[in-house]
Amino acid sequence: MREAVRSFANRHEPVAKENDTVLIVSGSQQILDFTAKCLCNEGDAVAVEDPAFLGAYNAFRSSGARLVGVPMEEDGVDLAALEAAFAAPDKPRFFYCIPNFQNPTGRTMSLAKRRAVYELSVRYGVPVLEDDPYGELRISGERLPSIKSMDTTGHVIYAGSFSKILCPGMRLAFCVCDKALGAHFVVAKQCCDVHSNVWAQRVCEAMLTRTDMDAHIREIRKIYAAKARLMMAQLDEKCPAIRYIVPEGGMFLWATLPEGVEMPAFVQKCLDQKLALVPGNAFLVDENAPCQSFRMNFSTPTPQQIERGVSIMARVLAECRAPKRG
Repeated sequence: MREAVRSFANRHEPVAKENDTVLIVSGSQQILDFTAKCLCNEGDAVAVEDPAFLGAYNAFRSSGARLVGVPMEEDGVDLAALEAAFAAPDKPRFFYCIPNFQNPTGRTMSLAKRRAVYELSVRYGVPVLEDDPYGELRISGERLPSIKSMDTTGHVIYAGSFSKILCPGMRLAFCVCDKALGAHFVVAKQCCDVHSNVWAQRVCEAMLTRTDMDAHIREIRKIYAAKARLMMAQLDEKCPAIRYIVPEGGMFLWATLPEGVEMPAFVQKCLDQKLALVPGNAFLVDENAPCQSFRMNFSTPTPQQIERGVSIMARVLAECRAPKRG
């Protein structure tokens, strides 16, 4: 399984190099957990994109880490803010980022910023935890190299997943990192669940070695691209006041409500009509900070459900914007 994963990860670029170890884990969430457990003591700082994946925040906090949010720009993390975090007296133990189709914003980190993030990592001695669960789900634009592919010093920990391209329920992912750190991850894995499900590993290995995975992934991309286009077209038609970031891949749209519409009330009114949207403040380091945004998922619902869901949003938005009667 590990050799099949190494070949799969390296088919486009050198992700797993000679001095790297490949560890099979039970979902990429486990890699986030192990990184915090192996690198952090109580109260240590961890730099994170802000907003970012809530599950990562929870994993780091469960090990007693203190999150240092680094704001995002259109092409990825704010480099000046990142360097300021790295140069602080209480230097972060590592930096967490999702370069491809970031969760929740859908943004993609530019090539220049990927190179700059790696350069800052080496200069300040702060490892990078590169979470890449969506990288295979590109629906437009050109493939960009991972930060890990640039790594010649062992500063990058790469988290890859099969949940988004094979089956979420199998709970299989892989970690690529320096062998010395990988040895600590192995101990953490033994303490956690000993090893990941062997049956699932055999099924995954067979898929990787006996099928045309690239053809399979191309079909997934077609499906997701059609759903993303439909959701954006529906929003343009029915909710033109709602702004959103156009993603180049992944599974999410990050949408922002117009001024005067309270996001929590809007999300709750949608939920009352059986439409689930994730409030944007859930992805912020400071959940109490003002937020007008929310996250939508286009991978799971059918085209009919997408159309119906946006229609519900349009009705709720009209209700929220309607003048209140005295």
